[in-house]
Amino acid sequence: MVATASPIQAPPIHQTRLLINNEWVDASDGATFETLNPATGEVIARVAHATAQDVDRAVKAARNALEHGPWGRMDAPDRGRLLLKLADLVEAHANELAALESLNCGKTIRDSRGDVQAVANTLRYYGGWADKIEGRVVPTRGSFLSYTLRQPVGVVGQIIPWNFPLLMLAWKWGPALAAGCTVVMKPAEQTPLSALRMGELAIEVGFPPGVINLVNGMGETMGDALVVHPDVDKIAFTGHVDTAKIIQKRAADTLKRVTFELGGKSPNVVFADADLDQAVEGAFHSIYFHGGQCCTAGSRLFVEKSIHAEFVERLAAKARARKLGDPLDPTTEQGPQVSREQLDKILSYIQLGQQEGARLVTGGRTPSERGFYVEPTIFDNARDDMKLVREEIFGPVVAVLPFESMRDLIPRANDTTYGLAAAIWTKDLDKAHLYAQKVKAGTVWVNCYHVVDTCTPFGGFKMSGQGRENGEEALDHYTETKTVTIKLG
Repeated sequence: MVATASPIQAPPIHQTRLLINNEWVDASDGATFETLNPATGEVIARVAHATAQDVDRAVKAARNALEHGPWGRMDAPDRGRLLLKLADLVEAHANELAALESLNCGKTIRDSRGDVQAVANTLRYYGGWADKIEGRVVPTRGSFLSYTLRQPVGVVGQIIPWNFPLLMLAWKWGPALAAGCTVVMKPAEQTPLSALRMGELAIEVGFPPGVINLVNGMGETMGDALVVHPDVDKIAFTGHVDTAKIIQKRAADTLKRVTFELGGKSPNVVFADADLDQAVEGAFHSIYFHGGQCCTAGSRLFVEKSIHAEFVERLAAKARARKLGDPLDPTTEQGPQVSREQLDKILSYIQLGQQEGARLVTGGRTPSERGFYVEPTIFDNARDDMKLVREEIFGPVVAVLPFESMRDLIPRANDTTYGLAAAIWTKDLDKAHLYAQKVKAGTVWVNCYHVVDTCTPFGGFKMSGQGRENGEEALDHYTETKTVTIKLG
């Protein structure tokens, strides 16, 4: 059963409206939508639902701030200082922000606290970059001096997902604001509350009007209005590949820049020579972190045949002992899935896996009628051609696939339309380096998993996206390079 104790108080809801030009406003038509507590299914609040007219107002505010307001004239070090101040304020409100995140998206309070610290780290990292975005002098033929400028790409539309609402906000705001862009952000309709609180904190530290705008609503309506708006210069999207395809088509008429961080079906490989205690822990963390609602989840678990049976038995024992419960209870190890829709999707894949012939080792049920919980689930003896193995489930469901050798493994690991992350567990450095070189993934972990740092670029191959988040590389997507050539003499 799901534990229901909740020793941490649910935080107050400060804001449910739209943030446009540093003003909190209702939707132009007064429309609202419900945001739910996934641990109970109950309504937390009603949030303003932006219209296309509201999106247009937000874009105009962002354009005005960029071209006529103080933001466009602000020195780079001053932009950086605002990001640093915001990081300090995030830390000052860390407990409140973490509780709000857990309340709205179902993440355990422990994980939410980790996310809040990562938000502060991200804002500080890009605050430090603000005055280090430099051009270069280019040697040219003849009596000419040529140099380059890196200038903000302009007004940026940012669309973030529901699994890491605060952290994805920071990943998007950080490089955009450091580069001098202005932002119109659409939080996920399931989890808008922490983004709205961050909007309040941004105003408090002194971001000028129009620099940061927040418009809540559904992707197919106001999200589309943001994508097709002719005065938006770039769209940054994190979410599902099918939505990214729609965005790319809808953005084509204005040729706006697009970057995508999408899903994955990551191969997590365990060789017989690995430290098995470490590998079991790592495989468990790779798939059950945040209830499997992670784009890098190690949902395809390849285990060398000689240790396959023992490994599955040990993994299943840990899964059966996992404590599901209220995400605001510090003893809870796994919270609910984010929504009824997501829960139903996961349960349908569990049913499909059994129909396809995979062996259900443990889990597969929802332990409570209250809230959107599903047990940690393991399928054994899966096949590469099963939908269970090929399609992203985004839940606590892992498919175990035995393998015999590296030669057998590499083609199977790469037999996916995705390429976001991969991992290998081995004591043999030759195997580790060969796998890291041959696997088609944007991030490869060796004897670890889910290690993501603001300093390191993050993104995927194939249908896992285009462009990179984090690191210096993210700044490339928020700047334009301009060449200036001067005749000398």
